[in-house]
Amino acid sequence: MLSKLKRLVSRGVGCTALAMAAVVSGYGGAPLESDWALAGNVFSGNYPKPKDYPIRGIDVSKFQGDIDWNAVANSGVKFAWIKATEGGDRDARFQANWDGAKAAGIAHGAYHFVYWCRPPLEEINYFEQNAPAEDDALPPVLDVEATPTSPTCHRHLTQDGAIADMQVMLQEMERHYGKRPIIYTTPDFYQAILSDGALMDYAIWVRSTKHHPAVKYGSRAWHFWQYQSDGRVPGIGGKVDKDAFYGTKEQWDAFLKEPGARPIQTGAAGAASAPAPTQTAADAD
Repeated sequence: MLSKLKRLVSRGVGCTALAMAAVVSGYGGAPLESDWALAGNVFSGNYPKPKDYPIRGIDVSKFQGDIDWNAVANSGVKFAWIKATEGGDRDARFQANWDGAKAAGIAHGAYHFVYWCRPPLEEINYFEQNAPAEDDALPPVLDVEATPTSPTCHRHLTQDGAIADMQVMLQEMERHYGKRPIIYTTPDFYQAILSDGALMDYAIWVRSTKHHPAVKYGSRAWHFWQYQSDGRVPGIGGKVDKDAFYGTKEQWDAFLKEPGARPIQTGAAGAASAPAPTQTAADAD
């Protein structure tokens, strides 16, 4: 499995040009473009750019240190994904970040980073002990990534084995929180484990820091896009991941009312219908 991942990363994954949707903005009070400036990242072709999505947020962990959440909210950040646990370890800043985001009025949700060498139900039970089940919280997130450099977990992942573990964790998350979880994934893990249509009835949050998600994830509908890993946001001293929600402000409001809903996008960008974009050679890594 790990050798397969290396081959996928080395050769890259191309995809056909897809019928997509343009984002209808209509969003008042968007952050200044300078606040969301990209640090050298390239988004080629005619796909929507991160700035084209009006609802944007961040994801944080202990590595961001002490956060001034009021300053974050005033900068235009609308949501925050907060790391709660990894395997059987609790993120040292989780409670402070959870309370701070909530007090600042930022929509917030917790995520669990999967450690593939621990029983899946045991992992999620630990997550449930640390991440509150609150009505105003975003759905829980299951963060699934390949971890070939882990010093303690050398498990050889197979597609069937990984999906079986994920199903256990996702079902328990939904049972406990009463909201359908979201899957966070990276291009290599997605191509090796999920690209043949597995777990299609779960919304996904995708990492793609160079291209629009359609380049790496094809026609798979996505709810959230992690488009930058070295962003700057007022209230945070160091670098932070930046994310975009797939739709319009109206779709965001609808999502907040029913955050556990199954994927509802039409096309890879999600919003009003538009002509298909043209993929350039630079889009196919």
